Amino acid sequence: MNELITQLNEVLWSYVLIVALVGCGLWFTWKTRFVQFRMVGEMFRLLTESAVDTASGKNKDEQGKRHISSFQAFAVSVATRVGTGNLAGVATAIAIGGPGAVFWMWLIALIGSATAFVESTLAQLFKKKHKDSFIGGPAYYIQQGLHKRWMAVLFAVLITLQFGLSNNSIQANTICGAMQEAFGFSPFWVGTVLAAMALFIVFGGIQRIAHVSSVLVPLMAVGYLVLAMVVIAMNVEHIPHVLKAIVENAFGLGQMAGGGIGAAMMNGIKRGLFSNEAGEGSAPNVAATASTTHPVKQGLIQALGVFTDTLLVCSCTAFIILISGLYQHPELNSIALTQQALQSEIGQAGPVFVAVAIFLFAFSSIIGNYYYGEANIRFITPNQKVMTCYRICSAGVMVMFGALASFELAWNVVDFFMAFLTACNLVAIVLLGRYAFRLLDDYRQQKRQGIKNPVFHRSQLPELEDEIECWED
Repeated sequence: MNELITQLNEVLWSYVLIVALVGCGLWFTWKTRFVQFRMVGEMFRLLTESAVDTASGKNKDEQGKRHISSFQAFAVSVATRVGTGNLAGVATAIAIGGPGAVFWMWLIALIGSATAFVESTLAQLFKKKHKDSFIGGPAYYIQQGLHKRWMAVLFAVLITLQFGLSNNSIQANTICGAMQEAFGFSPFWVGTVLAAMALFIVFGGIQRIAHVSSVLVPLMAVGYLVLAMVVIAMNVEHIPHVLKAIVENAFGLGQMAGGGIGAAMMNGIKRGLFSNEAGEGSAPNVAATASTTHPVKQGLIQALGVFTDTLLVCSCTAFIILISGLYQHPELNSIALTQQALQSEIGQAGPVFVAVAIFLFAFSSIIGNYYYGEANIRFITPNQKVMTCYRICSAGVMVMFGALASFELAWNVVDFFMAFLTACNLVAIVLLGRYAFRLLDDYRQQKRQGIKNPVFHRSQLPELEDEIECWED
């Protein structure tokens, strides 16, 4: 079974998704007039402004009830992005595809951020009101925008299988591997503790998930980046060689570690997508929960999340591994490679630090992944018994499965569902992208008129007034 899934993954990723991902990313980059480069300053301004409002308690409605801020939605989406893909996924890509895989991870992030902007803007446009926040995502914009209920349900099922179930097994698998490498802890007991913690948080709903993520994400990201920068600074003389190896191997010139352009490209794009999720249709589910005055605001903030994930955190991991040279040892893979690479630079504290970091990274991903499934289960059915069953399976059963499953099986299952999920979402956002382009034009026009805080009303898209529940005049 594992071999069959491996072969199917190779066909899907070699001939379908690589072309689709890159093609869509380039199309959206062109149609948005390079939004991910031209509006970086606006992205940082919006995120900083929202973070300040969240810290000061200003994210409340007229009745004094807290809503999900743009910063909190950003934190939850980054929590799912910044996880095993940054530490274990990067290591796997380099071990299999060579240093050149890093180049393709960078490329998919640069062009994929335009895709992330489009899908998150659409999620905001078609979001619906929920009891303690908004709710939305690809299933909602497929149904409201394309009027294809079957396709919306298909997406909802796929994302629940991918994120709520199989993806959580990867997070648990990586945490257990790191804990065993650093402390010798039994995967069974680590998995048991993880499941208990995750169940406690997910039964608290999106408010508790958002609160935990807004605390964990800045803490873990800043701590890991500081350590990585110290290691890179200590080895600054090796950086030119590392960059040369990345570029040469990306185009099959170096042939290091059995790489070549095919292996480097496939593994770089696969692990890049797993890490930054651009185009996969996951981040829009949490992007829709934010309360903001214009859909484009959250689209810009979510696009920034792709840069944060791949160009910062993934690059730090890649540089540490390439500086160490340990990627050429075939017996090292996944999180063990990252731990050994860091140990070679800072001593015995390296594996311990990575174990703690991956625990924070992957645990925050578990609770964020869970919410993606919850939002889509609610789209399919309001039955609370189904939701309770899903919570137990996502945060309990699949976490334990990942703790005890083999590394290869866990990753193959994730890649398989990720391929179909991404294909479904790409079709939808290509067909609906024109609305995101119009919203971006409106936002830019308001900014040119000197309006610091652009506002959108559904009457501005008269053909969609009956399909848009929020954004009243």
